[in-house]
Amino acid sequence: TAMRLPIVKAGALMSDAHGGYGLPIGGVLATENKVIPYGVGVDIGCRMCLTVYPLETNYLKQHHKMLQTMLKANTKFGMKEVFDDPMTDLPIFARNAFKEIKLVRDLKDKAYKQMGSSGGGNHFVEFGEVTLEKGNDLGVKAGKYVGILSHSGSRGLGANIAQYYTRVAMDTCRLPKGAKNLAWLDLDSEAGQEYWLAMNLAGDYASACHHDIHRRLGNALGEHPLVVIENHHNFAWKEKQADGQELIVHRKGATPAQKGVYGIIPGSMLTPGFIVSGKGTENSLNSASHGAGRKFSRSFAKQSFTRSELKKQLKDQGVHLIGAGMDEAPGAYKDIEEVMRYQKELVHVEGKFIPKFVKMDK
Repeated sequence: TAMRLPIVKAGALMSDAHGGYGLPIGGVLATENKVIPYGVGVDIGCRMCLTVYPLETNYLKQHHKMLQTMLKANTKFGMKEVFDDPMTDLPIFARNAFKEIKLVRDLKDKAYKQMGSSGGGNHFVEFGEVTLEKGNDLGVKAGKYVGILSHSGSRGLGANIAQYYTRVAMDTCRLPKGAKNLAWLDLDSEAGQEYWLAMNLAGDYASACHHDIHRRLGNALGEHPLVVIENHHNFAWKEKQADGQELIVHRKGATPAQKGVYGIIPGSMLTPGFIVSGKGTENSLNSASHGAGRKFSRSFAKQSFTRSELKKQLKDQGVHLIGAGMDEAPGAYKDIEEVMRYQKELVHVEGKFIPKFVKMDK
């Protein structure tokens, strides 16, 4: 349906794809001077962030109780949990968009309160074991390290921006019923310019949230990072194509994979995440999957998996889980190894992250 829109120049579907509002998750769509709010997604700028520390991996076993306590004390999840001391003197809050766009201005207090927190669902913060391969360009020698991996987005700020501008798009761009969630905004229009500014603000806010999470946990560890790797999805970029044309590339649940660009593609709480660098494959629009992708819906997963099964799986693989509903059971996700095999032409694997302590929403 998306590919039949008159504004579309190119598209691709990633190996973790599954259905969603507007574009499917794993959908990549290139348009000319038009942006589709539901082509970006509700959780604007949702990101992965990995911090690698100069600690040997036996640290994870030796300090398992302390690390669980750190996760509980330094992370907040879901709609209601916020920190008593959120960081409010950050550069993100001085951005003009917080003054010039009424919707964004009205959301500033919420953004203050939710700084450093994570969403529900599949969002997480994890301690784990990082393996870096030889020949990486990260300035870190090959070996095994302790890492912190987080996955979250722009919280209430991004969700409200997405919902508001999707309604504006639907009012001005009438599409047939089956395509209505793909309504677009012209970037030359006032609404299009507002959305573009607000979307970029939400993406940078998501990044600031991750940096705050990693700051809190790094302070608790008392360690300085060797390297930080991060990437985002649920976003639209202005990108020049091989023929020189600038297009708006929407990546809804897809990872940027331009040549040499680093990112993280996670699996599940029981499977590895992959540190990757892009190969710059043009027919994927320089994109790769953003994870394993769901195999089953949340409602089906809740009905199909039991807590006792999950506890046994966690114990067998030495993973400590704090929080998470059964909709996030590992069996609800596709096989990340298979997903990675399908996209060998899109990314180089530069390393892995093995989860050991996982914190999610209750």
